[in-house]
Amino acid sequence: MIQTQLTLLRRELWEHRSIFITPLVVGLVVALGALTGQVAVSAFDQAVDLAILGASNLGERERAVAITVLMIAVSTPFVIAMSILAVFYLLDALYAERKDRSILFWRSMPVTDAETVVSKLLTAILVIPLITFAAIVATSLVVLAVSGIWISMRGGDGGQLIWAAAPLFDNFLVSLIFVLALPLWLSPFAGWFLLVSAWTKRSPFLVGFLPLIVAPMIERILVGTSYLNELIFVRSGKVPLFSESGFDPSRYMFSDSDRPMIAEDAATSLLSYVDPVRFLSSPGLWLGLLVCALLTAAAIYIRRYRDDS
Repeated sequence: MIQTQLTLLRRELWEHRSIFITPLVVGLVVALGALTGQVAVSAFDQAVDLAILGASNLGERERAVAITVLMIAVSTPFVIAMSILAVFYLLDALYAERKDRSILFWRSMPVTDAETVVSKLLTAILVIPLITFAAIVATSLVVLAVSGIWISMRGGDGGQLIWAAAPLFDNFLVSLIFVLALPLWLSPFAGWFLLVSAWTKRSPFLVGFLPLIVAPMIERILVGTSYLNELIFVRSGKVPLFSESGFDPSRYMFSDSDRPMIAEDAATSLLSYVDPVRFLSSPGLWLGLLVCALLTAAAIYIRRYRDDS
């Protein structure tokens, strides 16, 4: 069973090269953007030298926060790209094989419909996030290396300002937890898109998103409630992975004798804000996984009995 799934996952990578090309392109764009930005600001010689001098006079905790913010900025485009890639992959996963009739070939192989559909779900919620995480790590290291070299060329101590201050392990661990937790939290949408991909005869993108947009509007107009809006839009933007106190930027930005400081109780690593117990004990997580399982089972049924090949 495990060997079969690994083979099917490799098949998905062979057939959908965008799974690893997309993070690679995003990484190149982010790295080039960082390099271009540093070259551009180098034109402001005096201001840059003053900024490096000011950074050198900051405490270790302040520099750690600055590096953490930089790493968040690097990671954000990857998370956005991962979400978009997963949506398009899921909508195309079962639709394309019916459209090009390749389903006939794959059905001749000793693989069940359930194994095939589950492999596509695992690709979206596990393989794509892991590849995204690898791209985040590689790009972050490149950006930090370029920044360190640039600071050294400007006369600063790149090792002290970048590498000595960077909470790399903690921030990378948070990135891994987040890119794995986000697909689990949004798993009902993954199951829905798989179902649409297995059922629709044309325009899977339109069929997949139109009900998600129109249904809450109809509920609001006819019934006057907003339950669907809560289930669809609020859920997609609120992952209970971090502590209830959350991240308060005001604790990181205040002045003490004209010197930027951070609060004594402010954490210098995002790992301090992660609350996996809160996430794993959330009823919304398990209800969402149940909905995903039911929708995936429906997609398996449709692929087995109602394909139009």
